[in-house]
Amino acid sequence: SAPAGLLHPQTLQASSQNSSLGIFVLGLPFALVQSGYVGLVLLVLSAWVCNHTGRTLVSCLYEEEMSGGSGSVSKVRVRTSYQDIMEACCKGLWPNWSGVGGLMVNVAQVIELLMTCTLYLLVSTSLLFDSLSWVAVPRSVCSLVSLVFLLPCLLLTDLRPVSTLSLLCSLAHILISLLVMLYCLSCASSWSWSSLSLSVDPEDFLVSVGVIIFSYTSQIFLPPLEGSMEDRGQFNVMLGWTHGAACIMKTMFSLLAVLTWGPETSEVITDNLPSDLRPLVNLCLLAKAQLSYPLPFYAAAEILQTCVLRAVSRPALVVRGALLMTSYLLALLVPRFSLLMGLTGSVTGAAMTLILPCLFHLRLQWSRLTVKDRLIDVGILSLGVICSVSGVICSVKRLLEGL
Repeated sequence: SAPAGLLHPQTLQASSQNSSLGIFVLGLPFALVQSGYVGLVLLVLSAWVCNHTGRTLVSCLYEEEMSGGSGSVSKVRVRTSYQDIMEACCKGLWPNWSGVGGLMVNVAQVIELLMTCTLYLLVSTSLLFDSLSWVAVPRSVCSLVSLVFLLPCLLLTDLRPVSTLSLLCSLAHILISLLVMLYCLSCASSWSWSSLSLSVDPEDFLVSVGVIIFSYTSQIFLPPLEGSMEDRGQFNVMLGWTHGAACIMKTMFSLLAVLTWGPETSEVITDNLPSDLRPLVNLCLLAKAQLSYPLPFYAAAEILQTCVLRAVSRPALVVRGALLMTSYLLALLVPRFSLLMGLTGSVTGAAMTLILPCLFHLRLQWSRLTVKDRLIDVGILSLGVICSVSGVICSVKRLLEGL
């Protein structure tokens, strides 16, 4: 099974929580400026869609079986991971396709986790650069300093201590978000609704869609997370409350920031804070970004080691070193935080969150689905394909222009 299934339940809960309320929420106000009033609808719609695809994905872990003498039908958990679902979906389509499907899922997971690592490093660099602006330290030096603090990740063999830190990071992020929102509320007298518009640039809008989707991605952690629950029957309720709370938090946070700063809203919203508040918030966020990096890094390394090297000694250290350096080089090359976030959301975010769960649901449970269920799945799948293709084209175009 996929290495995500090997993670400790605490780690899985922290990972899912970070995915829903992670540091990338800081890029949502800029995405809202780029997408206007439609962005507000997208924030709510994305939460509903991701909640739906999360439920359908987990339902694909189960098969219906007839009970012995009673003749009643019960659901049995016959799969444990995203990879298991993919392999079951590919069975019978073509010889060896189940193995190819599992490989594709692992590649997509590694890409998404690597981009997440790069984004954490990019944010760390930006925050450090801003905090040290008074001594004019070059941005490349700030990036190197951020990398040095992440070198202990090469020696990670157990994520239980890091999972605890990740939970603390989530609490810290909620506190920081509340501070930013309170500051925005203090500026209510200067708010202007003209910052939001119905007419937006198509390319900006499509990049923003990727950013919003990426802020909700947590599907790769859901199968093992559901498996770690004492009462799995409460999974759908838990998922609904999580997405509902995340939707309210993200929408309020983004809207208050846009009303406060309008067109001047930065790609990382903390850059808009006043000079007396920004250093403290930036340092807290810097610590959060650094402490959040090990989770996606460890998961990506585990996938590579299990699927490529199947080793735990020196080759494993080489894999971790290559992964760390790749995220560092990408952070140096990428000119803008929002573009990388949008590209990641359009590629792996749309595929893992929108497209594949609906495909799995239609393929594995077609005979048990109502016409309404099939139409919803087909609609989300089609929307995911359109958003993915168009978002990738726009994000890559903007990235190449910025290099």
